[in-house]
Amino acid sequence: MEFKDMKKLVRFLMIFLLGGLAVGAALFFALAMYYRNNFPVNTWINGVYCTGKTVEQVNEELVRAQEASTLYVVDAEGSSWEIAMSAADVRPDFTADLKQYLKKNATFYWLENLQRSVQSELSAARYVTDEGKLQECFDALPFVAAERERIQGVFVRGSENGYYLQDDNSMRLDREKAFTYLKECLSRGQTMIDLAEGGCYGNVPDSEADLVQRKIWEQICEFTDKCARLAYDMGTETVVISDQDAADFLEKQPGSDIPFLDGEGKLAVNETAVREWVERLASQYDTWGTEREFEATRGDTVTVKYVTYGTQLDMEAETDYLLGALVGTPEAAGTLPHVPAYSHQGYARGLDDIGSTYIEIDMTEQKMYYYEDGELALETDVVTGNTGRRMGTPQGINFVYAKQRNRTLRGANYASFVKYWMPVKGNVGIHDASWRAKFGGQIYKTNGSHGCINTPSDKMSELYEMVEVGTPVIMFY
Repeated sequence: MEFKDMKKLVRFLMIFLLGGLAVGAALFFALAMYYRNNFPVNTWINGVYCTGKTVEQVNEELVRAQEASTLYVVDAEGSSWEIAMSAADVRPDFTADLKQYLKKNATFYWLENLQRSVQSELSAARYVTDEGKLQECFDALPFVAAERERIQGVFVRGSENGYYLQDDNSMRLDREKAFTYLKECLSRGQTMIDLAEGGCYGNVPDSEADLVQRKIWEQICEFTDKCARLAYDMGTETVVISDQDAADFLEKQPGSDIPFLDGEGKLAVNETAVREWVERLASQYDTWGTEREFEATRGDTVTVKYVTYGTQLDMEAETDYLLGALVGTPEAAGTLPHVPAYSHQGYARGLDDIGSTYIEIDMTEQKMYYYEDGELALETDVVTGNTGRRMGTPQGINFVYAKQRNRTLRGANYASFVKYWMPVKGNVGIHDASWRAKFGGQIYKTNGSHGCINTPSDKMSELYEMVEVGTPVIMFY
């Protein structure tokens, strides 16, 4: 090839190469300019394919893909209230994040995307709404509606559980501030809005009347705490004074259930109410002179009257004690829990004052049982009073009021020496009867005792050693 032809070929190749480069550069810059406003190839955001689409187009698809959600508003008490986003026309808006994403990944980043697929996740950067609809939904929330109805002031109120303070000056919701905060949170993409964290609550200054109510409430709390500490040891149970009981003890303002302050600015105790409380306590525990049901060893339930045994609170002593404890210093209450004073006190204390240690005398079966701590410790046949001669042993709940050894029992026409004697009611008692060879059966109907419970000597010896003075004795047919 001649030099001239070679020169032409080189010139042609140069022109072709430069032309190709120019076309490639033009194409490159055209794509770069295109991807400044459109998402690069192989781009996925929140599962939406975005390649070649504008911010507006992708935002529209993301909004459609977003499931309908709920807005949660938390009040000062920590309760969460729901607003349906559809009802308030609240919609997610990804525009700002999408623009930021496009700015960061535009122009030349599309070259990298040719080799890989880019998966990205965006949360809604903010929400947009119809402000009027949002306001309606917010105002309809129960706690917001209740705030509109709240009156200003501080009030001591009575209830079935005692007193409480209705403080309508504290933690007042600033509804205007709360709604503004709600909109601000939505603009930041928040769907859980805590109004307390947003400083939407505040206090109203107390008036002179409010300060008086707070003073009354402070003293009520101190009085109620004092009452709560006055526990009563009733044996198997402990009785405490409830908040309602404490409220009942206080003198009230005329025509009101609210307590008043005396001339010294202190609460006053109603003596009648205190006495009535002691009476109610006694009505629960007093058994003296009453009847009760008793589960007999033979399997049935008998009704027996308390005769020499039983429980009876000392009403005067206990009323004086409680009044002194309520109005006095803490030392006036004495040792707690308080053991009450009794006019009559049983061997066992509690709602069941017979307890689990007692003697049972079944005069129909002519049997005697001794239970100790709920366990049968002794069982024996006996002979009780002669019913044929109208000397039948009397029924009733009594107790062993003494124990004696080697005594002669005397009556109008008899004198009997016994080694073991445990009287339970007057001259009626439990003792050994060495003169008898047989016990139990129907002997008591024709050859019974003068009223005492005749017991085999060996069994009486055992019983005497086990039984303490004061032990209940339940006697029935």
